[in-house]
Amino acid sequence: MDYEKIIHTIVDPFLINPDALMVRELTSDSEKDVTLLIVAENEDTARLIGKKGMVANALRELISVAGKSENKHIHLKFESFDEEK
Repeated sequence: MDYEKIIHTIVDPFLINPDALMVRELTSDSEKDVTLLIVAENEDTARLIGKKGMVANALRELISVAGKSENKHIHLKFESFDEEK
């Protein structure tokens, strides 16, 4: 399943700069565990996490439903691009 496409479909409308969003699958020891790294600009990362992590938790819930169809447990990690001044 293309988890990157699912995440883009869900979050791109929320973001100020959706072209800067990167979603990468990190390697895992288990075939059933999938970790996705979501990297965006600082302001967009704040939008993706939301107040008290509400948006992030909703995203985790949605993507876990997609993972259950393949008997996989999906983990999401959020990071921001470093700003150099």
